[in-house]
Amino acid sequence: MSLADTLQEPGAPIPGAPATPVATPRPRRNDFFYYGLRNKKLVFGLGLELLLVILAIVGPMISPHNTSDYFKLNAGPSGGNWLGTDFQGHDVFAQLVNGLRESYLVGALGAVSAAVVGMVLGFIAGWRGGILDEILQLLTNVIVMIPSLVLLVVVGAYLNTRSVLFEGVFIGLTTWPWVARAVRAQTFSLRSREFVDLAKLSGKRPTSIVIRDIAPNMASYLFLVVILLFGSSMLLAASYDFLGLGPSGVVSLGGMMQNANLNSALFFKEWWWFFPPGLVLTAMVASLLVANVGLDEVFNPKLRES
Repeated sequence: MSLADTLQEPGAPIPGAPATPVATPRPRRNDFFYYGLRNKKLVFGLGLELLLVILAIVGPMISPHNTSDYFKLNAGPSGGNWLGTDFQGHDVFAQLVNGLRESYLVGALGAVSAAVVGMVLGFIAGWRGGILDEILQLLTNVIVMIPSLVLLVVVGAYLNTRSVLFEGVFIGLTTWPWVARAVRAQTFSLRSREFVDLAKLSGKRPTSIVIRDIAPNMASYLFLVVILLFGSSMLLAASYDFLGLGPSGVVSLGGMMQNANLNSALFFKEWWWFFPPGLVLTAMVASLLVANVGLDEVFNPKLRES
């Protein structure tokens, strides 16, 4: 070997050796979009949910009628009334799109309320431990033991009117315990990791450690929790509305099904009255659950599809 060969720059091609093929750049294996766009469950769930959100936003604008307009009673679907009318002559499609918007609003309020309360208490209990953890666990157990339906009846008896804001916040304040327990367990596990010890040694305050070090390591899990809260809040809202405990003077999917049930729509085979709100509510919640499963597969390397 000559001196020139010995002093050859690292990585330079060796004379007479076959040329190294240039590989096509591939997205990083841990890239969220790389796996997310290839996950059929996630694409289907988010796609269907996006269509329903667009319908909730645009539906009231494209509806030819308002929820207060009157037409022929119990009329089937037609060109004038796309989904027919109910026993009062109100347009079912107008009620459907307005009820869809109400369901999303209550679901968002319930999910945000439960997530904020549950995460704050869960982080505090998991980080501090000791007597404070025991007190918060006692509070969580008390909330779990109180029947939310009975509590809603009692509270509603003292209110002249119930608003969408009240229903959403009530749902959030009665569904946070399982979030707090899950976040507490995750925080308790992460607080003993090395990166937390290094943060303590660097002089960071506990609040800063929780927000900047522990919470980011739980970001994917917390995102999945919010999605589950969103779907469960919409289901609970529909259940309360069906029982007549929903917001006063507001059109909702549960309220539509309650009116259909009270007026024997199923017995008289007036399917256009009860089937559309039931189908839409099922699609709203089911698409979130499917998307949640897809996100779990994307976030968890062991569940990812190659």
